[in-house]
Amino acid sequence: MSHPSKGRLAPSPTGAQHVGNARTYLIAWLSARSRGAELALRVEDIDSPRVKAGAAEQAAADLLWLGLDWDGDPVVQTTRLPLYDAALARLRAQELVYPCTCTRTDVAAAASAPHAEHEGVNYPGTCAGRRAGDALALAGTPFAWRFRATDSPAFVDDYAGPTRIDLKQAGGDFVVWKAAGTPAYQLAVVADDADMGVTEVVRGDDLLPSTPRQLLLYRALGLAAPRFAHVPLVVGEDGRRLAKRHGDTRLSALRAAGVTPEALVGLLAWSCGWLAAPTPITPRELLPRFRLDTIPPRPFVLMDALLKGVGMV
Repeated sequence: MSHPSKGRLAPSPTGAQHVGNARTYLIAWLSARSRGAELALRVEDIDSPRVKAGAAEQAAADLLWLGLDWDGDPVVQTTRLPLYDAALARLRAQELVYPCTCTRTDVAAAASAPHAEHEGVNYPGTCAGRRAGDALALAGTPFAWRFRATDSPAFVDDYAGPTRIDLKQAGGDFVVWKAAGTPAYQLAVVADDADMGVTEVVRGDDLLPSTPRQLLLYRALGLAAPRFAHVPLVVGEDGRRLAKRHGDTRLSALRAAGVTPEALVGLLAWSCGWLAAPTPITPRELLPRFRLDTIPPRPFVLMDALLKGVGMV
């Protein structure tokens, strides 16, 4: 029996949503809705020290302003801790994780070379000789749980095509449960997507190295993995991902300045190859034009001239 398709929008309330987020959300929304699939909204708020008050509500308001809807009530990660606890217990029972007492400073000092900013450095395996049961002897000592990344699964990305990332060269054994006592991103999203019935994940290509890690977790937990599509990011004229240094590209600020959602959606649609020029349009009007393969393979550079064209500066 075939399962119904389901996508998801997954904002993190660690800050304001900006134009780069909007482009990825638009692509994810169109990918699901163009096939009549359901779409869930999940608030990824387990990174509690960085969560900003009111950011989750603002993210939902931003999505609705853009014209992006979802099915059912929003799912909030911090209400789902028993689900993540159960997943960790299964990994511990299989000896696929071990307690790690290394601090970030320890890992950085032992690493031979740094990697991309979102990857950090390779974990040297300092604590890999431990077994899950050794956690009992560490009472009172902070430790994280690391997954043994003994394999690097290849996969076919719906946008990027056949992909293989050597995890030994891209971080090594990775954290699935933080020393603070909360689940790490990799474990939480796998447990969530499987539990929610998500069949496709559309996200920025900065998360491409997360996919082989997550595929290992799906396999270890006996869960079916979704399809993945990793699309290029929006960057400033300096080639770096959008930040305050590029001016105020927050969706809330654009809305307050009188920018229409149709103007922004038209600019983003043009950047993806769905319009010949940045023309105001709604997401629903874009449905028959949606194609992943028209999106240019390079990051979209958000130049000041483009911002002026839609009244954003």
